[in-house]
Amino acid sequence: GRPAGPEAPPALPPPAAGQPRARDAGDARTQPRPLFQWSKWKKRMGSSMSAATARRPVFDDKEDVNFDHFQILRAIGKGSFGKVCIVQKRDTEKMYAMKYMNKQQCIERDEVRNVFRELEILQEVEHVFLVNLWYSFQDEEDMFMVVDLLLGGDLRYHLQQNVQFSEDTVRLYICEMALALDYLRSQHIIHPEIFHSFVNGGSGYSFEVDWWSVGVMAYELLRGWRPYDIHSGNAAESLVQLFSTVSVQYAPTWSKETVALLRKLLTVNPEHRLSCLQDMQAVPSLAAVLWGDLMQKRVEPGFVPNKGRLHCDPTFELEEMILESRPLHKKKKRLAKNKSRDNSRDSSQSENEYLQDCLDAIQQDFVIFNREKLKRSQDLTNEPLPGPETRDAAFPVEDSQAERSALPMCGSICPSAGSS
Repeated sequence: GRPAGPEAPPALPPPAAGQPRARDAGDARTQPRPLFQWSKWKKRMGSSMSAATARRPVFDDKEDVNFDHFQILRAIGKGSFGKVCIVQKRDTEKMYAMKYMNKQQCIERDEVRNVFRELEILQEVEHVFLVNLWYSFQDEEDMFMVVDLLLGGDLRYHLQQNVQFSEDTVRLYICEMALALDYLRSQHIIHPEIFHSFVNGGSGYSFEVDWWSVGVMAYELLRGWRPYDIHSGNAAESLVQLFSTVSVQYAPTWSKETVALLRKLLTVNPEHRLSCLQDMQAVPSLAAVLWGDLMQKRVEPGFVPNKGRLHCDPTFELEEMILESRPLHKKKKRLAKNKSRDNSRDSSQSENEYLQDCLDAIQQDFVIFNREKLKRSQDLTNEPLPGPETRDAAFPVEDSQAERSALPMCGSICPSAGSS
């Protein structure tokens, strides 16, 4: 991030909404535009799969979903111990994003419990402005999450491409995030971002911290850098001092309404912060928002990503094909080889007993999930799924239970607009 305050560089002249901003030689986020043409690749995939379409497989409905039910198309992202690729379900031909996490790496980094917690929460929620989980399954190597495929790219990617977001577009994103946060609050879940306790000055944090993060997001979208110069290595004590002594600098070109909204979101004291949907709906600059239309995605977005491009770094696919030691497209052959090797292994390899015990525990405790099958069964019984359509999004449910902290999902939380 770039520093706020008197030393902050002046805001660049804003180009037209949705257009790339002028490149700043000192901005480390500046990256070349991707060369990958999504439309051409999609056309090639369509022609190559036409024969497969004619003999579309039919899977036994009693069979658990597994890796063989999906065709791997290309890699589009990665995290610290997981990667994301585009997949197509072979029987329905629907496309999804699939996140897969290596079990051994999760064990070594003590992240298994976090992955299980993430899965537990994602299986319980569904909302128009969330990246929803459709399937979860496992094999000997990996744990898999199959989620909504959103081809518009995430907000971080578009910032790196120097897109200048207009104030109207950012306000739309804020409203969409508000609807999602209101739904999560009704489910007693804090939005999946990691925040330290210093934000609230206590031993834990509550729902108000989510709204502060929305303010940080909105500020960065408008200005190109964050309101505070914060790095992952900063000590909590230094950040407490930073928040209490540094005032956020707002660009003079922003409207008074936008500045007022950001001030309410970025208030350090959570008791004075705008922190619920009802407060948001009472903001004068948002009085004209049609919240019902927004929930139905009937509001025209100010920024629409180019549908002819795949909005992700094209090097992810090259890394998967060339550098990855366990590429996904060679999984079946690799697992078959590993089984034959395991059968010939002698008892002298006792040093791996702990790892094997952990792998066995994951194999036993992992929950397989199939939202498609769940929806079919509930359609038969005419029981609606719990979700935003079963309650009025304009009236948040009070948090009668202790809030639950979710874990970060891969990829984007970019709101609507084909986002993320």
